Amino acid sequence: MRLTNKKILEKLKRKNRGNIPLIRAIDKLIKDIVENHWKDQNELNNTRVDADNVHSDGFYFFNINIHRTMILIEFEDSEATVVWAGTHQEYETTFKNNRNTIKKWLKSNDWI
Repeated sequence: MRLTNKKILEKLKRKNRGNIPLIRAIDKLIKDIVENHWKDQNELNNTRVDADNVHSDGFYFFNINIHRTMILIEFEDSEATVVWAGTHQEYETTFKNNRNTIKKWLKSNDWI
């Protein structure tokens, strides 16, 4: 699967250089995305049990260490795009653990 907008994850890695578990978790997430060609959510969940579908257009949050990363996965085009990444606290501040807030954020940032 092709991974685009990877620079968000690279920036997160640079910002947290000393956090080896986080760096490894990000590298594993990247590897899992690039090496898999998921055809649907079931296949994705078999590989990444931390994938949480937050919007029907293919947006997923992944738990990586104490961070959350939102990634759009387009199963038909075999493409994944990193949309947002941050700490769990930043996630709660931005998205309030609420699917409606996530939907509003996606709309206001022209993702849907």
